[in-house]
Amino acid sequence: MNKKAIPGHDNTSPRKKDDPLLKAAFEELFPYLLRFCFADAVKVFDLRKGFVFLDKELTELFPELKKQGGSRFVDLLVKVFLKNGKEEWILVHIEIQGSSTKNFPKRMFQYWYRIYDRYAVDVTALAIFTGNKRQQHPDTFHKIFMGTEITYRYNAYHIFDHSETELLAMDNPFALIVLAAQKALLQGKVPEEELANHRLTVAKALIQSKKFSHKKIEKLLFFLKNFIYIGNDEINRKFDTQIQQLTGGTIAMGIIETIKKIEREEGIEIGMEKGIEKGMEKGKQEVIENLITELGLSNKQAARIARVPEAFVKKIRASLKKKK
Repeated sequence: MNKKAIPGHDNTSPRKKDDPLLKAAFEELFPYLLRFCFADAVKVFDLRKGFVFLDKELTELFPELKKQGGSRFVDLLVKVFLKNGKEEWILVHIEIQGSSTKNFPKRMFQYWYRIYDRYAVDVTALAIFTGNKRQQHPDTFHKIFMGTEITYRYNAYHIFDHSETELLAMDNPFALIVLAAQKALLQGKVPEEELANHRLTVAKALIQSKKFSHKKIEKLLFFLKNFIYIGNDEINRKFDTQIQQLTGGTIAMGIIETIKKIEREEGIEIGMEKGIEKGMEKGKQEVIENLITELGLSNKQAARIARVPEAFVKKIRASLKKKK
């Protein structure tokens, strides 16, 4: 893993509403993430067997995160099978860290020993830092006292470890997610027209990579337009037109504006856990139906994007099946 020392410290917290989007993108491109972060990924991991995302298990291991409103939305715990002819597997723990790194190495060590204690399997940990260039990205926890010493070292990657030129030159679509994370930090710091050009650069590279099916391209463009969000409707309509031209008219991005319009008009808050107001339910249901039927999102992904309980999405999916 390519690492560069980045001095300084960043105390700026990330926009929490982007956390579920980033996590969904990481899950969607997980095989490419492994190849991006681990040089021997193809030799070590049996990518054909797929992966098991252990969100429930992670929450059970760290109940305090839920109580404290911690980073449970941006942590990933994934069961990955090995390519060694046996049914062995390891756990790949990924920590997406966008804010202060205070006490971060200690937390990474706590993750390791709780996971190892519960599952008694090998664990490889990866911290992906998504803050600005001044953000520290420590990779070691060290503790020593009266002859007792422990050093825990984990993989660490910062989104600015590679330049835009390097990322665009890579034959790995996950590099474009990294680039999108870089550009998202420009929100509020550059004119929206400039931000739109950056967003289009990533979108073009994604479409021209020809790595994905039509449906997956739609999902990733959906992520991109929400993650690098621009409030100007005229700029967004221009982006829609440009996407249609790039894809020969096969992808329509209008659903994005529908979602944002409903969010603005109805005042929907992030992390809604106590149910949905009756006045919002009809509009929200239409959005979720589109997420399921048009983009093919899973219940978990649709719930994150629409900011509703997963049970609500399951209910809508069941009603759609009855209509068929």
